[in-house]
Amino acid sequence: MPENAALFEPPRPSHLPPVAALMRTIWRGDGDLLSLLPAAAYRMDAGELGYSRRSIKLFNDPALVREILADDGTLFPKSDLMVGALEPLIGESIFVSDGPKWRRQRAMIDPAFSMMRLGVAFGAMTAAVDDHERWLAAAARRGETVSLDLAMSHLTADIICRTVFSVSLESTVAQDVFDDFAVFERGVGQVRIWRLIVSPAWATVPQDAAVLKACARIRRHIGALVDTHRGAGAGTYNDIATAVIEARDAGTGAAFSRDELIDQLGVFFLAGHETTASALTWAFYILSQRPDVAARLRDEVDGAFGDGPVDFDGVKKLVFTRSLFKEVLRLYPPITFMPRVAMRAGHVGRHRVRKGALIMIAPWTLHRHRAYWRDPDLFDPDRFMPGRADDLVDGAYLPFGSGPHSCVGAGFAAIESALILARLWRRFDFDVAGDSEAVRPAARLTTRPARQIMVKPRFHAP
Repeated sequence: MPENAALFEPPRPSHLPPVAALMRTIWRGDGDLLSLLPAAAYRMDAGELGYSRRSIKLFNDPALVREILADDGTLFPKSDLMVGALEPLIGESIFVSDGPKWRRQRAMIDPAFSMMRLGVAFGAMTAAVDDHERWLAAAARRGETVSLDLAMSHLTADIICRTVFSVSLESTVAQDVFDDFAVFERGVGQVRIWRLIVSPAWATVPQDAAVLKACARIRRHIGALVDTHRGAGAGTYNDIATAVIEARDAGTGAAFSRDELIDQLGVFFLAGHETTASALTWAFYILSQRPDVAARLRDEVDGAFGDGPVDFDGVKKLVFTRSLFKEVLRLYPPITFMPRVAMRAGHVGRHRVRKGALIMIAPWTLHRHRAYWRDPDLFDPDRFMPGRADDLVDGAYLPFGSGPHSCVGAGFAAIESALILARLWRRFDFDVAGDSEAVRPAARLTTRPARQIMVKPRFHAP
C-alpha cells in the first residue's frame, strides 16, 4: 500500500484521562459510550473502568476474553442492562437469552441457519444490489445528496428481507425501521451514563415512551412480514422464515408462538442488516477519503470481472476487497461492547470480580489495543492480506464474537459486503458533503457516525 495511505487515521475519539473522558461524555450528552473510554482502556489487560456502584470491569486479554465468552451463561450471562434494553425490541430471543432457554431456541432454529446457503442467498443479494444501483444512478443523474447511513441500512435491510422472507423491502418500511431504530439507539436506557455509574446490578431498566413506541412500530413491521408466511400463503415459501415457523421443540413438539417468531426473526432482520450497514457506512466513508485505496479495490474488481457480472465464485476471490472490509470491522466493530454480568463473586484469571459486576468485553478497545496491534489506530487493510498472518494475535480480533454465542452470519456478511463494495465502487464515486473532518464515531448499541454522513454519488470516470 502507498505510504500515505498506510498513515491514514480515520476518525476516533481522542484518548483522555478518566475524569476528562467522563466530562466529555456528559458535555456531549448524546449517550456515546466511546467518549467515556479513558486512555488506559487501550493499554490494560483488565481493570476497572472508573468508579461505579456495581463495578465495571474491562477485559482485553484475549485468553481471559475467551474464558468469559466460552461460558454457557452459568457464571457470566448476558448483561442485565443489555437484556433489559433489548427486551422491548426482540423479547426473549436467542440474542439475549442464556442457559436452557438459549439452548432450546438454538436447537429449534439451527435448521434455519443451514438455509443461509451463500450460493442460494447470493441471488437475493444481487437482486437487491441491482435495485439499489438503479436508485443511486438516478440520484447521481439528479445531483442529489443522500444519507450514506440510510442508503446502506436500506440496502442491507432489503437483502436480509429477501433472504429471510423472500420479498423485497418497501422503501417506506426501510425508512420507518431506520428512523425507529435511531430513536431506539439514542433513547434506550442501557446507554444512559448515570445508570452505568449509580444503578445497582439487576435494577429495572425503564424505557422512555418514545423508545417503546419505536420498538412497537418495528415489531409491527416484522409481524406483517411473519404473517405473509402463515395461514393461506404459507406453502408458497421455502426460506429462513418458513424454517423457523416450522421448527418444533424436540421435547414438547411445540412451535414458536407469533410473538416468539417476531422475537427470533427480528434478530435475523435487525442484527442481519444493522451490523453490516454500520460497517459498510464506515467502509464507504474511508474509501471516499482514500482514492488510492479505492483504485486498488477497482483494479481487483476489474481484474476479476472486467465488464461482466459480479458472480459468486468471483466474489470469493476478491482478496483485497475482503481484507479491506476486515480492517473496517477492526476499526469500527459494529457490536462495540459485549457486556456480561457476574452471577457470583469469583475470579477471571487472577482478577477478582464482585457479584453483579458488569463484565465488559469491548471489541473496540481490543481491536485498538497497543499490545496486540501495530499502529492500531491507522487504516491498513494489508494487515489482513496473505503473508501478514504473523502480525495477528490469536483472539485479538472478534467482530462477530466468539464462543457458543458467536454470530452465525459472519460468512454471509463477508460475501454480502464484498459484493456491495465491488458493485457500487465499480460504478460510482461518493463525495462527502460538508466537512469530512466533523465525522466522528459514536457507540450506543452499534458503532455508527455520531451524525449521518451525507454524500453525493456520481458516476465514476475511469
